[in-house]
Amino acid sequence: MVGYTEALTDPSYNGQILTLTYPLVGNYGVPDPTIVDADGIPKFFESDKIQARGLVVHELSLTASHWNLFMTLDEWMHNEKIPGISGIDTRELTKKLRTGGVMMAALVVSDSEINVDDVKMQLKSATHYDSEQFMDDVSTKEEKIFGDAENTVVVIDTGAKHAILRNIRDIGYKVVLLPWNTPYEKIMSYNPKGIVLSSGPGDPQKCPDTIDTAKKLIEDNIPTLGICLGAQIIGIAGNTETYKLKYGHRGQNKPCVNLENNQVYVTSQNHGYGITPESLEKSDFNLWFTNADDKTVEGIKHKTKKCIAVQFHPEAAPGPYDCKFIFEELKELMEKQ
Repeated sequence: MVGYTEALTDPSYNGQILTLTYPLVGNYGVPDPTIVDADGIPKFFESDKIQARGLVVHELSLTASHWNLFMTLDEWMHNEKIPGISGIDTRELTKKLRTGGVMMAALVVSDSEINVDDVKMQLKSATHYDSEQFMDDVSTKEEKIFGDAENTVVVIDTGAKHAILRNIRDIGYKVVLLPWNTPYEKIMSYNPKGIVLSSGPGDPQKCPDTIDTAKKLIEDNIPTLGICLGAQIIGIAGNTETYKLKYGHRGQNKPCVNLENNQVYVTSQNHGYGITPESLEKSDFNLWFTNADDKTVEGIKHKTKKCIAVQFHPEAAPGPYDCKFIFEELKELMEKQ
């Protein structure tokens, strides 16, 4: 029902056409993208642009009303040159995707009649999503520093959402954001109390430099949290395997069970790959969270080191906010002598 502003700017949607099943989209518009907090982090957006390559909705609201309305959804997409289409039965489309799995698609905008056969031919010869390289597009090119706290947490940016930076700052740390392939020695030169491997798009195997870094972090027992893609990277570094999900976990209502207290949390998720459950047995990790719907791996804890990882988004944005305590878990690891 809500959250399209955060979802469209989430780097994990880079390279994808996003379809929303709620029938009316855009009725509260879009806030001002130039509004930032005291540390320069945008307040309402998860990156500096729309990351999705297209949007599919049933009904687009051409008028909008909200206390922080700055522009309508279609104005925003027009400004950023992102195509969208309305009048689509998005729930029927979702059922098709649930049955057939994710698939390549095209969304074409033209002033003249569109040759559908030509589009289909182009689509067949297009680069498949699995083979796309995303890091050059979603990762920062240079270091960025947010806050002025005494202690530092380094975020390795494989497509980090701004909410990750906000949450680290909220637990009392300065944030240093570094490119995805920053060498281990350079990371440690900031004398970090802890490391976060961020969320992001695509196949974790396409981030070999980050996997090597994660291996060294585990070996040196540096307090580390992996989120989403970061969880898969940490898993690989600790001898698990990963695989491509049939249709991924995308949405704000995914139930996950914490095996430590048998409590169910409703989580925000956005990933197309996961950790192979069977590979955990011979790995360095114990299962921490599992998905209540399909029993996929949602969280892991290292058996002996200060390393945890979750497949969902504890930073929310869009909500729910049930799992913000994961950042407190990282803080506990960092403050433990």
